[in-house]
Amino acid sequence: MPNPNRGACGFQSSEFEEEYDRPSKSELKRQMTVLQKLGEDLVAEPRDRVKRVPMPEDVRDAILECQRITDHEGRRRQLQFVGKKMRTLDEEEVAAIQRTIDSWKGMSKADTAAMHALERRREKLLADDKALTVLLGEHPELDAQHLRTLIRNARKEQAENKPPKAYREIFQILKQVAGKGKAAQADDEGAEDEADDE
Repeated sequence: MPNPNRGACGFQSSEFEEEYDRPSKSELKRQMTVLQKLGEDLVAEPRDRVKRVPMPEDVRDAILECQRITDHEGRRRQLQFVGKKMRTLDEEEVAAIQRTIDSWKGMSKADTAAMHALERRREKLLADDKALTVLLGEHPELDAQHLRTLIRNARKEQAENKPPKAYREIFQILKQVAGKGKAAQADDEGAEDEADDE
């Protein structure tokens, strides 16, 4: 027969349960792992880039110090320290750092695409004489005779498996031309913006 007094003591067991609104241990661990990875990403970047990231001085110093350490165990310990420092940041600071890293990745993708385009153009110059005519038509300031010599030498280098000196020089010329084109385009856009403002 069931006991009539059981559960009728005047209180509910849920009254003694603590309010638990903190994140779980596994959620905290996930957050710590994300911050540790963010710190490692910063350590992997060049020093001049890290110096431009908006973050507290002590966090930046820990990252720059880690970049200087070459000893495996010392570097591992310093990376742990960087992770600890990253956990002191508030959400806004972490978001600002993440935006900066994301912008670098976007820039590097664009840079890589531009470099591949230059390499394809160089290959066309070596494969087809008409490509030089097109290039000179777009950029009449280039020295046609010098370019013809470079192309001839680059073809010879490839045929004889020699070091690609002329091949690299062609790439540098194409890079300079592309850089001038970007600068001119930026100037044109700036002039258009000023005209719009007036």
